[in-house]
Parts: sequence; structure tokens; C-alpha cells
Amino acid sequence: MKLEVVTKNENQEVQKEIIIGIKDLINYKNLEPGDKLPSERMLSEKFKVSRSNVREAIHRLEFYGLLKSRPQSGTFVANIGVTALNGMIDDIVKLDKPEFKSLVETRILLELKTSRLAALRRTDDDLFKLNEALEAYKIKVLNGEDAVQEDLLFHLAIAKASGNSTMNTFMLIITPEIITNFKTHHVCDAGLAQRGINDHQAIFDAIKEKNPQLAKQKMKEHFKELYMYCYNLE
Repeated sequence: MKLEVVTKNENQEVQKEIIIGIKDLINYKNLEPGDKLPSERMLSEKFKVSRSNVREAIHRLEFYGLLKSRPQSGTFVANIGVTALNGMIDDIVKLDKPEFKSLVETRILLELKTSRLAALRRTDDDLFKLNEALEAYKIKVLNGEDAVQEDLLFHLAIAKASGNSTMNTFMLIITPEIITNFKTHHVCDAGLAQRGINDHQAIFDAIKEKNPQLAKQKMKEHFKELYMYCYNLE
């Protein structure tokens, strides 16, 4: 797994403008559920952006169920009311810069669940990838190097092992902002990174043993300092 792909964020503002533009277009043309949007080429010309940027913005709106693409047919407004669609798009745009506290709360809730599910559902291949991520984290920490990305790769591997594609996707969505905030607020100091080796090993062992209760408990203990830091953050 390459975290560099996950953390690309350079087109965020462009996508935000495209999403707002699509909302305005739907309202201006009074498009109803089931109505077809202009083609990617036409939208790229209208918004003066690349077709790849338009495609990413459409994929994002598809993920939230606001648009629906049909092969060989085009992109259509989903079957929800215009008022609901406008409200949801406004909320999606605001998701670009979530508060660190909200990110931490969301991540903890997700990972308590994914660790439990991973212990129940993990495959031998999942276990191999988890161990690979664990070892990469150990090497970086023991060498005194920044291991934030390796830390998150381990947690993303757990989300993948949970067998729940939605939870895995949510983790991929919030990961870039988590990395940015970790580095901004210096959350992971050397002491916590060293302790992280033991925490990760305990979580890995519980998942390997297929013990969901223990996996959840070890994950909860792992996040104790992060949770306290979040709520003491000024």
C-alpha cells in the first residue's frame, strides 16, 4: 500500500469549486432526479478545469449518493430532492477542513470497530500485510525517524482486514487530514512512538489470535493519550 497516493491533496480547492459549480448548474437548469448532467468535456470547458478534475469531483459526489453514473449513458442526478441535495453538497464542501477533534473522534470510533472486525474476518494475506506494516513502523521508530505514515499504514491495513469496504473508505478519506494535523500539532513524540511499537504488536497479536474483544481493548488503550491530547488541545 502506498500512502503517497492517499495523501494527494493538491486539487482539493479545484474540486471544491467544481462541486459548487455542479450544484449551481443543477439549480440554474432546474434539474430533477434522473436528469442528465452535461458531459465531462462540457463541464471541463465550462469550469475551465481538466477533465480529470471534473471526473474526481463527480466520483466524490457519487460516493455520497448525489450523482449516479451509467456506463455509455452519462452522469445523472440521484433520486433525492433538490433541497436535500443542496444541503448535502454544502456539508460535503465543509468536510474539506474538519476540526482535529472531530477527526480524532471519528478515527477512534472507526478503529475500535475495524480492529474487532479484523480479528473476526482477517485472512492469512491480511495478516501478512499487517505484519509487514508493523515491521516497517518498528524500523523507522528504532532508527529515530518520523514514523507517522508507517503508523497510519498499519491502521489502514487493519481497516482493510475488517472486510468492511465502507469503513475502509472512510479511513482513506480522513487519513490525509490526520497526517497534516499530526505534523502540525506534533502529536507523536518519540516516547509515544516507542510505546506504539508495543501497542501495535499487542493489537496485531490479538487479531492474529482472532480475539475480537482483546483487539478492541488493545486499540482503545493505544488511543488513550491521543484522545486526552485532543480534548486538552487549545
